[in-house]
Amino acid sequence: MTQNLDPALREANRTTLADYQSIHFQWDVHEGVGTIMLDRPDRKNPLTFDSYAELRDLFRRLAYAEDVAVIVLYGAGENFCSGGDVHDIIGPLIALPAPELLMFTRMTGDLVKAMRACPQPIVAAVDGVCAGAGAILAMASDLRVGTARSATAFLFTRVGLAGCDMGACAILPRIIGQGRASELLYTGRAMPGDEAYAWGFFNQLTEPEQLLDAAGKLAHRLADGPTFAQGITKTMLHQEWSMTVDQAIEAEAQAQALCMLTEDFKRAYHAFRDKQRPKFEGN
Repeated sequence: MTQNLDPALREANRTTLADYQSIHFQWDVHEGVGTIMLDRPDRKNPLTFDSYAELRDLFRRLAYAEDVAVIVLYGAGENFCSGGDVHDIIGPLIALPAPELLMFTRMTGDLVKAMRACPQPIVAAVDGVCAGAGAILAMASDLRVGTARSATAFLFTRVGLAGCDMGACAILPRIIGQGRASELLYTGRAMPGDEAYAWGFFNQLTEPEQLLDAAGKLAHRLADGPTFAQGITKTMLHQEWSMTVDQAIEAEAQAQALCMLTEDFKRAYHAFRDKQRPKFEGN
């Protein structure tokens, strides 16, 4: 992590999250990889008002975490996430007036904003049901490892809502293309794992019993890399959506020049010169 940082500056801008005690999901940090397990397997790991808020706040805090380099997100049991809890969320929403409904939809959107803004790459490990807001969590992650038996459904239109939920109309077309995203968002049908892999939604397809191992290997590979540069990569991947090509080229020139000032860049050169594998330290 960052060396020779002024103590006052560190106190204001750095924290550790290994000792964070989560309430509405399981959280663990090991060797730079933070793991979030949605832990309501009896209900296929649905989200509640409380878990939405805690996930949002944790991802915001991750922007300052110096002991977490990568996130793995998965669900307990044989399912990823069934979306908003029908009893704890959907039922109460019917009775809310417009201001409170907007408060809720903004909160769910803020979760996606926090996921995209945190510098750590997020690896979603998707098995079984991945529906509604669960599909959004997978979509908002940076990389996705899935199984053939998984079923990803942006099912909002099937419950009388628009497909434009939590950034789906902006993000999903960029992953699988406008036409394919349009079909999924209009129909709400489930996308099986092999199709999700063929369409580029999944980066990797594994057997269910190998899913967490595959996601963990990918996460640790990233955690062993130049994490500062990876954070810059994530930032640019997100910010360049709204840039012209010329603006993007200039932004990348500035970002790359900044990365060239890092010790990791020097380590990579010296390792190449000495025919060794570089050991990155994130600074």
